Amino acid sequence: MRENAVMADAAASSTRRRALLVPVAAVALMLCALAIRALQHDASVELAAPLRDFVTLALAVFVESLPFVILGTLLSVLLQIWIPAHWLDRALPRRPVLRRATLSLLGVVLPVCECGNVPLARGLLARGFTPGEAVTFLLAAPVLNPVTILTTYHAFGWDSGILVARVLGGFVIANLLGWWLSGHPRPETLLTPRFRASCAHAHEDTGGRGPRSATAIVSEMALLLPALAVGSALAGAVQVGVPRGVLIALGGHPVWSVLALLALAFVVSICSNVDAFFVLSLSSSFLPGSIVAFLLFGAMTDLKMVALLRTTFTSRTIVLLVLLTAGLSAAIGWGVNLVT
Repeated sequence: MRENAVMADAAASSTRRRALLVPVAAVALMLCALAIRALQHDASVELAAPLRDFVTLALAVFVESLPFVILGTLLSVLLQIWIPAHWLDRALPRRPVLRRATLSLLGVVLPVCECGNVPLARGLLARGFTPGEAVTFLLAAPVLNPVTILTTYHAFGWDSGILVARVLGGFVIANLLGWWLSGHPRPETLLTPRFRASCAHAHEDTGGRGPRSATAIVSEMALLLPALAVGSALAGAVQVGVPRGVLIALGGHPVWSVLALLALAFVVSICSNVDAFFVLSLSSSFLPGSIVAFLLFGAMTDLKMVALLRTTFTSRTIVLLVLLTAGLSAAIGWGVNLVT
């Protein structure tokens, strides 16, 4: 008990320190925006174009993701504090396989993209759900999101098979990885010690739901916003450094086209709600299977997502999730290329 109390106090102190990063990050983003404007009118600066592209891309990823992170945080607090635990227990099946399958379908009623699902998954873990169950929801929800399904339909229609492959593939991958994690002998070791301590501290919280909600929102945003900023900056940097011509040159090969778009999906970090329109511009150069692999892998895992996951899961767990998700997405993409 004493050790848990010490860890909880340390987590609370760390959260307060991270809260100071929020205004710092906001000021940094404002300075970046001013830098873009200055560089656009300063042709004498040799690195103006690459730097301008980096800041533009990084800010685009950040601004696109921020509303969903806020929405996900609000839904997470609603789940943790305002919804009685017995409601979820009654609504979900008791058999593990059916329970995970039901959780993977929650994205139909929770229309947030992959970055907004991280705080929701954290909320599930804080409520006592297993890592396997949380990961099943985390991976499936961005693909089974009704907005994602609608935009994919508008981009590719029904007859191409891309929409069906994306929806079924996302459901299968999420449930396979959830099943794999459910067999871990010590599932608590999949989570970072800091997050485990924060969960223990949350269970000990007392007081009104209003003050607890405000505290939880500040704590989550202080943790997730710096991670989102780092992930957005990495995505912008890699996009500037990787020539798209190399990717397009690989588009006609049944294997290399899949691998190329997997890499592109990981790098560009586009929200799952709009990624179908982005990759539509490449559909004339790439095979259908590579498009499916892009739409699956990018919705489940990308650079900004990895940065957000570091707030909850250990590095080893994240690496395994990324590799397995990439492998399964590639297998589905290659399969689509074989039958089309």
